[in-house]
Amino acid sequence: MKIKPELQTEFRPGRGYTKEDWDAVDSPPLTKEELASMRPFREVFPEIAEKMEKAIAARGRPKVEAPKVAVTLRLDPDVLDRFKASGKDWRSRMAEELRKAAGL
Repeated sequence: MKIKPELQTEFRPGRGYTKEDWDAVDSPPLTKEELASMRPFREVFPEIAEKMEKAIAARGRPKVEAPKVAVTLRLDPDVLDRFKASGKDWRSRMAEELRKAAGL
């Protein structure tokens, strides 16, 4: 269960900032006019937006030419147990045996 944080509307000591810090922050809600006049981040900061997009795109696994396809396959338990008993890389060995059987 996710707990929604409480919106703090008044200063409470012991939270890592002083009363002076609390009083110095002034960020009232934006008006409809202010919201309507805003421009997209990409338009205002194109260089930063491009760098961010490249960094996000570079995350994760590199693209492969022929990605593997997930399938659902029902096998006899003794066959599956035999491959699993062959060691950590049993899926690759199973794929190799299927490749041989298919004549690839």
